[in-house]
Amino acid sequence: MTTLMNKTAIVTGASSGIGYATAKLFAREGANVVVSARRSKELEALVAEIKEAGGIAIAVAGDVRDEALAEALVKTAVERFGGLDIAFNNAGAVGETGAISGLSVDGWRDTLETNLTSAFLGAKYQVPAMMDRGGGSLIFTSTFVGYSAGMPGMASYAASKAGLIGLTQVLATEFGSRNIRVNAILPGGTDTPSNVVNAPGAPQELRAFIEGLHALKRLATPAEIAKAVLFLASDAASFVTGSAFVIDGGISITRT
Repeated sequence: MTTLMNKTAIVTGASSGIGYATAKLFAREGANVVVSARRSKELEALVAEIKEAGGIAIAVAGDVRDEALAEALVKTAVERFGGLDIAFNNAGAVGETGAISGLSVDGWRDTLETNLTSAFLGAKYQVPAMMDRGGGSLIFTSTFVGYSAGMPGMASYAASKAGLIGLTQVLATEFGSRNIRVNAILPGGTDTPSNVVNAPGAPQELRAFIEGLHALKRLATPAEIAKAVLFLASDAASFVTGSAFVIDGGISITRT
């Protein structure tokens, strides 16, 4: 059974990690998928994989900080597939890190634009398209950092991702009567290319330490996070809105 048959979805940050896994899962579940990221080569490879597996996808490369991209993604969904039902605004970045006294204003602004302003821009165009469709599911990628845990040196990242939860709650109340559900996922450590444990030269001890912060004593796979996103996108979550949906392997509650 395909849970997203006849649905159209946008997935940003789709060239790797959680976005990549989610785009493939959405397509496998029957959705027409509009994928986006800055790296066009990786996006085209993703589209080729989806098509080879019998799915439907189209790539629109660009920077999520650019309002023109947000508009183009929705326009593509409407013109190519007739409308928009799901938007997974997943693109983001850790950004500049370090003690607050050493953070640059440009670094702070860039992180907020990448993680928070991009979500606003996405919603600005996605919500009207969903209203035209009679409803939809809007999903943002936040984090436990700045929600259930503070981590030194991550002020701009935490602030931007915590802001997504506030945005989620406001949009959920604004558009709930129009059958638009809005939720944020809060993943724990996930084994993606951008994870610090996969950085060149990262010591094995670092992976062991980060895994140990979780109750499950391991990192998530991108596919595991994608399954939670699928739930929020699907009719199985028809009464779920305004939530900070924790998918963190117990990192929020672990003290050992």
